[in-house]
Amino acid sequence: MQLPTPRGPLTASLFERLRRPPHPFVPFGPAPAGEPAVEDDDLQLALFVCYELHYRGFEEVDEEWEWEPSLLAARKTLERRFEDGLARAVPRPSPVPGVPTRRALAELIAADDGPCLSAFLARRADLEQFREFVTHRSIYHLKEADPHTWGIPRLSGAPKAALVEIQADEYGGGRAERMHSELFRATMRGLDLDDSYGAYLDRVPAITLAISNAMSLFGLHRRHLGALLGHLAAFEMTSSAPNHRYSLGLRRLGGDETARRFYDEHVQADAVHEQIAAHDMCGGFVRQHPSRAGEVLYGAACALTLDRLFAEHVMGHWRRGTSSLRETELMAGSR
Repeated sequence: MQLPTPRGPLTASLFERLRRPPHPFVPFGPAPAGEPAVEDDDLQLALFVCYELHYRGFEEVDEEWEWEPSLLAARKTLERRFEDGLARAVPRPSPVPGVPTRRALAELIAADDGPCLSAFLARRADLEQFREFVTHRSIYHLKEADPHTWGIPRLSGAPKAALVEIQADEYGGGRAERMHSELFRATMRGLDLDDSYGAYLDRVPAITLAISNAMSLFGLHRRHLGALLGHLAAFEMTSSAPNHRYSLGLRRLGGDETARRFYDEHVQADAVHEQIAAHDMCGGFVRQHPSRAGEVLYGAACALTLDRLFAEHVMGHWRRGTSSLRETELMAGSR
């Protein structure tokens, strides 16, 4: 993957430095007044690139940058802005004594009132809108499960076993062609989209990057372990029905079985994962660490809120008859 196009002073400075050999990095200055952090293209892209150094990296960036202390210090400044932005955007749920974690998560999800993007995709979206949706989701789905896997070595006992069980399914049970990221690549190819990793990084807006960045933030910091587990639980508990609708929509638009397999797989797998994540993983974690129940619920609330903001962004553009993607250039890699 190549470094993307800068979107402002943060990314311009960051990318210029990353193209050079590792050297002491001057910390970023104070955050300018402006739009909320989750909608700040410059901030979200800068943070995404910093996190990506812990995944597959960039061709023109020396791998020594990954653990350069001065870059980590600069990244911490970006993370503080993002965490503050999340705190303002996401009301922090308070656990109710005596209410099991599974029930608390279910009630949190039931209270979510965001627009039903999956219903629109099932019944009304045209082919270009469905391709847009898949383009957005490629930022996460081409590395699906990776951010949550950071939690495995930080757990013990039943919660660890539960997370491993979920992740093993996400990675195809040891079969490369069954990995969910590979199934999603097949969906992209079926829609004549470029299935290479990070192909559409320049096209997606801040909110799409924020969804991925929240997972990396929670996954890379042990202090956010409870939030990471709650995030995954919300992800799994809100997956089966929407994926069924995505499959219906893609079939309506002519998508074949191979193109729909990613969604069909999640209908069944996530119905099982929902129970494991809520009861065994999050419930087990809270039983081990009762004082951290609020963290679990906050992670779930972050997942729900960011997904709602994403749906509002996409649906808002479509209602106006405009693209929900950034219009900086033609969709690179489309066939």
